[in-house]
Amino acid sequence: MKSIACISSSVRAACQQTSTCFPLNRGLIRCSSVSRCTNVDFTSRTVVAQQPCVTGVRSLHSMHVNTAVVQQVSAASAPIPVPEKREDELTVYQAVRHMPSKAASGSAPHLSSYSPYIKTQGNEAALVSIQSLFEGDVIPELCSRLAHLPSNDRAEGLATLLGACAEFGLEANSPLVLRLKSECLGLLSNRDIMVAKLCHLGEVAHALEGHQSAMVTEVLDSIGAAVEEKVVSPSEAVRVYSLLALSYNPASQKQTLMLSTLHTHTQRLVHRLRASQVSNILQCLVKLQQRQAISLVLRLSQRASRIFKAFSDNEIIRVLSALMILGQHHEDILAAMEKHLPGRLGECDPELISTVMEYCLQMRCRSELIFEAAAENFVCHAEKHTDLQIAKQIVAMGRLNYLPQCSSQMFKKLESILSTRFSQFQPRSLIEVLHACIHLERFPLNYISKVFSLYFLQRLQAQGEPLDKNALGQLTQLHLSTSLECTYYRGPRLPHALHVLRFSSVDQAFETPMESLLYKHVKGPLTQLLGGKFFSTSILTPTGYTIDVEICLDEKGYVLPLSQWDHTYKRMALCLDGQNRFCSNTQHLLGKEATKRRHLRRMGYEVVQIPYFEFERLRTKEQVQYLHNKIFPTIFKFNH
Repeated sequence: MKSIACISSSVRAACQQTSTCFPLNRGLIRCSSVSRCTNVDFTSRTVVAQQPCVTGVRSLHSMHVNTAVVQQVSAASAPIPVPEKREDELTVYQAVRHMPSKAASGSAPHLSSYSPYIKTQGNEAALVSIQSLFEGDVIPELCSRLAHLPSNDRAEGLATLLGACAEFGLEANSPLVLRLKSECLGLLSNRDIMVAKLCHLGEVAHALEGHQSAMVTEVLDSIGAAVEEKVVSPSEAVRVYSLLALSYNPASQKQTLMLSTLHTHTQRLVHRLRASQVSNILQCLVKLQQRQAISLVLRLSQRASRIFKAFSDNEIIRVLSALMILGQHHEDILAAMEKHLPGRLGECDPELISTVMEYCLQMRCRSELIFEAAAENFVCHAEKHTDLQIAKQIVAMGRLNYLPQCSSQMFKKLESILSTRFSQFQPRSLIEVLHACIHLERFPLNYISKVFSLYFLQRLQAQGEPLDKNALGQLTQLHLSTSLECTYYRGPRLPHALHVLRFSSVDQAFETPMESLLYKHVKGPLTQLLGGKFFSTSILTPTGYTIDVEICLDEKGYVLPLSQWDHTYKRMALCLDGQNRFCSNTQHLLGKEATKRRHLRRMGYEVVQIPYFEFERLRTKEQVQYLHNKIFPTIFKFNH
């Protein structure tokens, strides 16, 4: 009988006729002329060695070995002594291995494909392929031994054997694999196997046959029964999510129902989840595209806020990335970030900082503590950041309208980075950075002149395709800043053909549309104040901005009716600022709204802001007086 390598814990258990499962340990059993065996680690799937023999099995963790069973398994061939050979003359390689005991609480084990590897040895060495170890009657004999074990140990042993077949490249329709699959399908009918063992079986079956595996379907049916009975532990729930992320079929009504039931059951277990488990489940929800599982995601986010300190940097990145994709935000997560992150952002992975800033931007969370820590890190370590990481940080500060205390040092550092890496920045990332700067009233004219050059504009066009509206809008707003706010600028200008005609867009990248409900509340008191509907709404300016409510005045400061707007001397822009125009956790306008108001003033408009948090708390009579106090002081100054 040929020697066997890569024997799993359950295979050893089969040989020992015990139900104890040991951690998987792969080794090559080599016997000397005095029949002494030595375990040697190996990393390749093909081993070059002299003709080996098996005279015994060395137990793990000092466990007792039933030598009688071993002798029974190896009785087919007698030991063949070989000459003594130095340890360094045997070339062996370590194979990727599974550790079922640990994988139960972590991510699904990765099964790599088999690629033969043969290393030439001297004339005395014989080439032994790992695949040949699966030939003959070794595996069938082990399968017969597994048949006498309890269901859980038998399932683990069969899963490990199938996993070895997958790793060593055996075909799914090979006789050995077919026998192992038949054994597994027969075992699955018992429905008394632990969820972790079922997940292991499902993972190796998916590695062998993919989504169409009948065994994966049977495994998921068995898991579904366990989920329905609510007997799944937190670690098992993570394993189930990992398996579903591999093999979930949205067209299967059974699997969809099981996933929904798993969501409900996991919500009850959230308070018991560890940091790594929260991270893994959120990542699986992303892979499963479960944006509709809002309740579960919010519970996981709340749990993450309570154990935030326990997350590693990489786990924080995974959690925040998942929450951004799933589109959910719990206010407690920001409080936890403000409590634990500022101290970590000083000397952490730049990717963590950029992810945190990107999360704050997407959720419109303006945090002074986090942004100050990020700015200080940027001043000290910007050279270590990639171009994309730099862009994410600057863009977040600009769009959330936050100017840090160390802004002078930060922009000096940014200027230095742009000077040395200008050609390395992707054109659109560079425009994003420069566009964010104008939100903070910082005008990088040296680089704007380069951006408006014909060469750079040609770089923006990928394979002759037209520029997208977002990039053109940003370029147009940069042009307006140079024209309205930097009148001393004498560099290149953006060609008029590239100007956008209006900034309003579906993605609201440059201005937020007026809230209809807020307008309804303002309309009545405003009409009463002016003595009629002497105003117009949603007016498009020549520069492309949209004005919520426009009022026109004559030379003496009187309000003109719509029919006499041809005699307009002064225009007043009422900005009805709804909730979406502010940061979600403060009363600060977003950067795009602050920039729009600056530009409107430079264009000659008298801008009057009516924020929702001031207007909506007033009663009807108070609303008229509030509008009077806001509008008429502006009007009266034209009477003198």
